Amino acid sequence: MMSTEYMQSLLIAGEWREPVRKGRKEVTNPATGEVIAVIGHGDSEDALMAVQAAEGAFPEWSATSVRTRANILNAAAGLLRQRADHIGHTLASETGKPLAQARGEVNFAAEYFQWFAEEIRRPHGYCIPSDAANRRHIAYTQPAGVALCLTPWNFPVSIQARKIAPALAAGCTVVARASDEAPLSVLELFRCIADAGVPGGAANLVLGPASVTTEAMMKHPAVRVVSFTGSTAVGRTLMHRAADGIVRLALELGGDAPFIVFDDADVVQAVEGAMIAKFRNNGQSCIAANRFYVHEEVYDQFVTLLAEKIAKMKIGNPVGGAQVDLGPLINLASKARVEGLVHEAEALGGKHLVPEMEVPAAGYYVAPAIMENVPESAGLAREELFAPVAPVFKFADEAEVIKKANNTDMGLAAYVYTGALSCSARVTEALRFGIIGLNNALPSVAYAPMGGVKQSGLGREGARTGLEEFMDIKYVATDL
Repeated sequence: MMSTEYMQSLLIAGEWREPVRKGRKEVTNPATGEVIAVIGHGDSEDALMAVQAAEGAFPEWSATSVRTRANILNAAAGLLRQRADHIGHTLASETGKPLAQARGEVNFAAEYFQWFAEEIRRPHGYCIPSDAANRRHIAYTQPAGVALCLTPWNFPVSIQARKIAPALAAGCTVVARASDEAPLSVLELFRCIADAGVPGGAANLVLGPASVTTEAMMKHPAVRVVSFTGSTAVGRTLMHRAADGIVRLALELGGDAPFIVFDDADVVQAVEGAMIAKFRNNGQSCIAANRFYVHEEVYDQFVTLLAEKIAKMKIGNPVGGAQVDLGPLINLASKARVEGLVHEAEALGGKHLVPEMEVPAAGYYVAPAIMENVPESAGLAREELFAPVAPVFKFADEAEVIKKANNTDMGLAAYVYTGALSCSARVTEALRFGIIGLNNALPSVAYAPMGGVKQSGLGREGARTGLEEFMDIKYVATDL
């Protein structure tokens, strides 16, 4: 068990600090409900100090050579890999995710630092052919300014890395805010960043009430980019706040991912994919499979194999000594909400395909549940579930399933399993989602653009597009 002694948790201008008003916040292990740490909890004053530190560090960091920035980011990647076991254990303890997945997340975070270290050294900018012999047109990039990186608890290390790495690579300075639910692993991420040689003030960390700290920071004129991952409701609020200062937003918001299995699919492969897309991180992922649609010709085979797989899952404390496949949800409110959705679906005629599994009495566990005969009006069929539960529907027609899959305000991710090239082309083009996993349940990679359409967000993270979110383009027209 971790120590519950107080931990300094604000990194401002290169120093770990106490909050000005000495605020405190307990961090609990969702697998047991026990307090595992007490951290400093700041407020608007601490947040503004962090922005001022980032503003002060911007001239030096933005003028630092690309080679130096790349070397520092590569060093941070190396430290994350060296410390993956320790940070992974911390991450599993505060989020409840299986330990192997927690270690994997830390290594994935390292991938972002390495990839953006490499990408920033590639050419940025271009010459534009002129209509006049004595005129030259050049466009090039510059860092946008101070960037706010605001992240949730479900993938606290990798999502922060997906924002911080391109921001620092671009020459921006950063103020990050981590979720109160899972701050400890982000502290360790920032220790790696600081130990890698990022100068004081270039990367700052603030913990405190989200609305209070974020509102204060967004009012500061030095803040030019806000990169946020979280709910669509909060994304709307940030858009309103950003309007006053015309602040650039990159938003990855809610998801409602359909998982479609056609009759020509490799059903065994589809079931393996379903286990990953639904149950990774205990179902608490923005790109998690939210609704299953299975062709009537393979429906019975798919649900039988899926039910067998689920029934063999080991449920328990990820850091309790035994290897587990499924841990708890993040808190009691999440557990109560999900159990309410399942009970509503049962009352409306929903049928469980897996007998109810025993879960530990302590902690915030929810038994995995796949249900059929769920009405489309039920919350289980309409809401982003963020849990190891899901409805499964039978379909007969391609046009029908595309219409149902697209019948959502969200558009982050979707999954399609088919063995036909023609079907894959038609369906992936027709689905209105920013990310498609085609016979692939793990589409997230550092070098591909990740993001959604409709109410799932704006902009893209990862790849070159993720770097461009933190850059301004300057155009120079010269007469010789």
